[in-house]
Amino acid sequence: MHQRVAVVGVAQTPFRPQRTDVNVAELAHEAIAAVLAETGLDLMADIDGRVSCSHDIWDGQTISNIGITDVIGAHLRGEEKAAMDGLNALYYAVVGILSGEFTCTLVLAHTKMSQTRRNIVNNVAFDPIYSRMLGFDYTSAAALQARRYMHRYGVSEAQVAAVAVKNLASAMDNPCAHNGRRVSIDDVLASAEVASPIRMLEIAPDSDGAVAMILATEEKARAITDRPVWIRGMGTCYDAHYLGDRDLSETMALSRAATQAYRMADIRDPLREIDLVELGDEFAYQELLWLEGLGLCGPGEAPRLTESGATARGGAIPVNPSGGLLGGVPANVMGLNRAAEAVLQLVNRAGTRQVHGASTAVAQGHSGFCGQHQCVVVFGRDPHGQEAKACSDR
Repeated sequence: MHQRVAVVGVAQTPFRPQRTDVNVAELAHEAIAAVLAETGLDLMADIDGRVSCSHDIWDGQTISNIGITDVIGAHLRGEEKAAMDGLNALYYAVVGILSGEFTCTLVLAHTKMSQTRRNIVNNVAFDPIYSRMLGFDYTSAAALQARRYMHRYGVSEAQVAAVAVKNLASAMDNPCAHNGRRVSIDDVLASAEVASPIRMLEIAPDSDGAVAMILATEEKARAITDRPVWIRGMGTCYDAHYLGDRDLSETMALSRAATQAYRMADIRDPLREIDLVELGDEFAYQELLWLEGLGLCGPGEAPRLTESGATARGGAIPVNPSGGLLGGVPANVMGLNRAAEAVLQLVNRAGTRQVHGASTAVAQGHSGFCGQHQCVVVFGRDPHGQEAKACSDR
């Protein structure tokens, strides 16, 4: 990028199965108040751009962002809304700053999954004539993708279960996560089969929570923090809508999004140049498939990469050191949480889940069934400088 955009502040609420103590606006306010406190910025005086991510059906009302207008500072001011994945909201915010329209943008993602049932919400994503009437949801569609991927490359159920073992253990060190636990491969395989071959411990649980992030131009960023995290590259791509129009074992949309992001970031060898990855493991098998789409290994090679220990926290290319989505992250918030965790790693504020020495990180978010839409963002920090004073998690 010729112009530089930086992340100058990050805040996350704890993610919990139910937050009955707050409504959606109060939940959003927790994250916004925290990120403003960290950066010392004034919501009305310093923030000139606002982008949120939510979803009408998850929130149970048309124009879901209308409920957070005041807390995001959009009363009689502009505010844009993205839906389905918070990484899209970050992408949109970066574009707004690069256009010259904004200099300092607040990005927010929030959802209370406890307010409804995910299969009802996800069923609406399918076409109303054929697939929706069959009762499809993201889990049943994912089962088709997992089965196709495993069959094509000879991936075993134990190799998929190993992803859940790794990420659930990592989530134990994440104070925002609520689903951390130590399990064995046998424990995962013994858990209830939800949609063959996907088992209960291989599915991200329902969660409530919010993430807020502040982006700024280079000039403003350097006035706010002494350790900005730069957006080095971004890419997005859609795949076909109908499941039958895609080979579900392939990752065209992710591969193209990653290629765009790497080209912008001047990354030629992802496996050697990227220090860590936070990706959207809504289902355990997706970590394997997305690793291949991100170009970190060849088709069908991700299970062996995982077995080698390379994707563990202390490995050559740590993947989801935060515990990933399996640790418990709400829908819509998932992608922005991936970005938040990447930023926290780069400013050395990830606590016991820290990957030491990381200077380049990739966040991947997706929306739609079977990864229909993909977004990839590359983050980097300056090689020298003091520790950041503007980023933390709660």
